[in-house]
Amino acid sequence: LGEHVRPSDGGPDDPVAELAAFITEGRSGFIRRRTIYTPAKLKSQAQEQRRAELFEICNLVDLTERFNTTEAEFIAGWQFGADNKADILIARMVAASGSEAALTQMADTLIAEGGKPALFVLHLMPRLDSRRKRVLIRLILKETTYLGMINLAEGIDADWLEWDDLTNGQALAALRSAAGGKDDAARRGLDDVLETIGFLATATTAAKLIDDMVEAGVPPAAPSLGLLRLNASLAGPGTNT
Repeated sequence: LGEHVRPSDGGPDDPVAELAAFITEGRSGFIRRRTIYTPAKLKSQAQEQRRAELFEICNLVDLTERFNTTEAEFIAGWQFGADNKADILIARMVAASGSEAALTQMADTLIAEGGKPALFVLHLMPRLDSRRKRVLIRLILKETTYLGMINLAEGIDADWLEWDDLTNGQALAALRSAAGGKDDAARRGLDDVLETIGFLATATTAAKLIDDMVEAGVPPAAPSLGLLRLNASLAGPGTNT
């Protein structure tokens, strides 16, 4: 872990200097050269644990100053995907101590990338604005590979998820497949997802999803439909619940 060595302003016991040693600073690109930051390869469980501790006790501003850079440049240069555990740690650091600009930059970058990297935005959720939270939920529903991760979303507004959000992708097909299958684990996962969607959905969406799930094989009186039924009841007497 000696790739990044710089005299420490805080002495040999400076945790920021120690954390910086877990990050390799390099250059990328031939025409437009830019600085990149990559998690160093770890050699033991003890190093992994120590890195996690340092990310928790240090703050983003001090870390970026250690590299003589800004929050924006550090986030832009971070190599997401090189080490999933380090990605989670940096996301949590940004959520805990990053500026609003750093927070939104990371969220927008990861959401634009899509796939698994976008899931790291879940660690930023408590500080994200409603629009970005909804964008992430729609992305999870559209891609469906990590559909169960929707249950980890925090601080989401209720009563906004439309039917198109479920049909714009494979979410509805995935829910139907789980409802009609015999895989107990998949059915338990379905129950959790339906409860979350029951909170997020509009009354009209909730009513439609109930009918769809019952047709696919979910028992009409299933507890997982409880929030959906409560939500659907708000649509008025004309709704078939």
